[in-house]
Amino acid sequence: MEPQIRPLQPGDKPIWKELFDGYLKFYETELSPEQIELTWQRLLDPTFNSHGLALEVEGRVFGLTHYSFQNSTWAPENYCYLEDLYVSPKERSAGLGKALINSVLEIAKKAGSSRLYWNTDGTNEVARRLYDTFTQVSGKVQYRIKLD
Repeated sequence: MEPQIRPLQPGDKPIWKELFDGYLKFYETELSPEQIELTWQRLLDPTFNSHGLALEVEGRVFGLTHYSFQNSTWAPENYCYLEDLYVSPKERSAGLGKALINSVLEIAKKAGSSRLYWNTDGTNEVARRLYDTFTQVSGKVQYRIKLD
């Protein structure tokens, strides 16, 4: 059966949290319960610039993605940032990650975005094999300063 991709809904919270926890574990990151709840609320808030999609097959959710839009000083149109992408490990290699990216790509096109972009760890070889089917590595290096 074909995967169905749709916006997150309030009833998705338990499976979303399970998948998001798996995503955070993969990246060896922990967020406070308050931040996880805030993220969930933002994803459901139509006035907040953070959006989430669920991927389901035969009524079961196996994947998620989060994205947002940003203005650019380099382009008259916005950019779309694909922030998080996760598919249940048991369901990988079935084209579900690709389907999620394609969904965000179509959303970005409809929003008039001039670019869709995302980041991943250089060591994330499994994901990079998928990402390489879409485009080449940008060559950019990201720097971070943590602000408390």
